[in-house]
Order: sequence, then structure tokens, then C-alpha cells
Amino acid sequence: MAESVIGLYKAECVRHDGPFRTVDGLELVTLSWVHWFNHDRLHSAMDYLTPIEYNQAYYRQIDSQPQPRPGELALH
Repeated sequence: MAESVIGLYKAECVRHDGPFRTVDGLELVTLSWVHWFNHDRLHSAMDYLTPIEYNQAYYRQIDSQPQPRPGELALH
């Protein structure tokens, strides 16, 4: 899976925005791409939500489920 992310990074960031004159230029573009990848991208496996929106929906669902009382057995 890491190879797929590296390939995506190279195709969308390095080859698209390059060539770079300095390492600093590449680092800045990389930081921007990583922020987009982790916070803003839409993903089909996540119902076209951003990762942050997907995580928020997941934890809302977990929080809304009834939790066992202290001392009760959990069913998981």
C-alpha cells in the first residue's frame, strides 16, 4: 500500500510541479501535498468525504451507541 501512496505522490506532486531548483522547494511542495492528502482529499472508499469528515462521522456513530454499564459484560 505504501508503494501506491509513493506513486501517487510522485505523479501528483513531484512530476506535476517539478523540476525543482532546490531541496527546499521540493520540501515545501511535499508538505503541502501531505496536508492535502491527510486533510482535504475526497476518497471513494470513504463515501467521497475528507478523512477528517469520515473520522468525525465514525466517532459520532460510536458515541451514539449504548455503552455497557460498569460491571456489565460487553458483547465484543
